[in-house]
Amino acid sequence: MSPPRPPYPHRLHLAQTPTPLSPLPRASSELGVELLCKRDDLTGAALSGNKVRKLEFLFAEARAQDADIVLSCGGAQSNHCRATAVAAAELGLASRLLLRTPDPTSPPAATGNILLDRVVGADIVWITPAEYRDRAARFETECAALRAAGRRPYVIPEGGSNALGSWGYVRCLEELLPELGVPTTIVYAAGSGGTGAGLVLGKRLFGLDHVRIVGVNVCDDRAYFVRAIGDIVEDAITRWKLELPGAAFSRERDIEIIDGYVGRGYAQSRPVELASLVALARSEGVILDPVYTGKAFYALRSELAKDPRAFGERVIFLHTGGVFGLMPPAVADELAEVL
Repeated sequence: MSPPRPPYPHRLHLAQTPTPLSPLPRASSELGVELLCKRDDLTGAALSGNKVRKLEFLFAEARAQDADIVLSCGGAQSNHCRATAVAAAELGLASRLLLRTPDPTSPPAATGNILLDRVVGADIVWITPAEYRDRAARFETECAALRAAGRRPYVIPEGGSNALGSWGYVRCLEELLPELGVPTTIVYAAGSGGTGAGLVLGKRLFGLDHVRIVGVNVCDDRAYFVRAIGDIVEDAITRWKLELPGAAFSRERDIEIIDGYVGRGYAQSRPVELASLVALARSEGVILDPVYTGKAFYALRSELAKDPRAFGERVIFLHTGGVFGLMPPAVADELAEVL
């Protein structure tokens, strides 16, 4: 008997789903496992990647609150902020993005995601890394000013990563249920915790004890993501009074993070990571991004080189999008060195 369907909150239809699950035959042969790719890079064009699944729920709440402008935040080339700005334009809302850069007086050029932010009319506010760390206070200031001017703001957190946004990846796991009848490991890139939280929550809601959910952190460390993902999952359980089959949720048992692949740091690539990205593109025609999926796939490849049975015999790699991260000149110059 199939598990009962979870009590999904209301959502808008923004993503092109379900996304395909594609075999990677040549990479499978090379790595010695059955390797498949969940193509969440195909959730749309400009509105592509994993963020749109979360935004379906977050924008539904924004609309229910009669918001006329959404605010969010991220790094200069944030995929999440680009998706937020595109979705806002599609829904007839304004958007304001707090983007992090070392020197706000000399912001990065309008390339990649920044260019798309500007094309769809987002109001970009450049802030320093120090200001970004206190972004909650900055959001309060921005919202107070907007309300004083008669606007109705709605704040979407970094990465869309909160309890409401995490339902996007409960839905993603539900799409995969027909393919999860045998032991399988799902590997994903962990950047803000929301994708991992949805996958972990979905695993527990659907009773998938034979499925492993493995995150590769692309910033911070394992302890940070156990805390961030745990907070989101526990908030969702409390907010929607969720009943999980079997044992109670446990951060240490249910959250698996492979640390050690941050490399040079967030949004900074090493030649070996870019070479791995290029190799997959040439063998399978699947193009990863340098910030998230490129690091995660390099980790997958490296862990299998150390132990061919590290993830079992069947692995689904979650492609969370981000192709526009390849477009900035600095990234193109680094790629040119490995091409």
